[in-house]
Amino acid sequence: MRLSAPVHFLKRRARLLSRRESIPLHQALDRVAASEGFDDWGLLVTKASPTTAADTMFARLMPGDLVLLGARPGHGKTLTSIELAVEAMRAGNRAVFFTLEYTLADVLDRFRAIGAEPAQFDGRFEFDNSDAISADYIVSRLGSAPRGTLVVIDYLQLLDQKRENPELMVQVRKLKSFARDIGLIMVFISQIDRSYDPSKKPFPNLADVRLPNPLDLALFDKAYFLNKGEIRFQAATQVRG
Repeated sequence: MRLSAPVHFLKRRARLLSRRESIPLHQALDRVAASEGFDDWGLLVTKASPTTAADTMFARLMPGDLVLLGARPGHGKTLTSIELAVEAMRAGNRAVFFTLEYTLADVLDRFRAIGAEPAQFDGRFEFDNSDAISADYIVSRLGSAPRGTLVVIDYLQLLDQKRENPELMVQVRKLKSFARDIGLIMVFISQIDRSYDPSKKPFPNLADVRLPNPLDLALFDKAYFLNKGEIRFQAATQVRG
């Protein structure tokens, strides 16, 4: 069955409905699914999009990769990162979500938004929203993480907010070395500069990444940019311009 909009866009519609009518997100998702001709949201996800963008993205990721995932607010960065975590866990790996933005309840809501329950993954998902999150903290937490663990860092620019932390370039270099040494996949959610104008180009790119302080984006192995539920790949070795 053909959807009226991409799945990410339908999720956005459900979140707006949830806020507008003060109903739980899962109820809003089911209502959106019903409007698309499905009994519930889980059935929509399973039947309408058996192969998702996250499937394709995850298939391209390798242990040791640093991945940049960028978009303006409301275009599905967090949901996409969670979809990647789910793909990793379905493949038998662990997933860890570091955030200075969200609560555990927020993240669990987003699991349910894509028709997944963390409980089904037999303890392979970890959540951490410590105020101490930095490269040093992440390395200390993941020292014994098995190869193939997918790590989400929400978000890149927050690593740079505390003056006592090393410079962003230093932190990302440390995480890159660490990820390669033990075979982790690290996905960095990234803000996009407000100067980005979607009327002039359909997707942001490396030149639009918001960087209050210097960072060599060639440190990332892969970069993905989202707009209105669609995803575009850009080689992270391309220089900003």
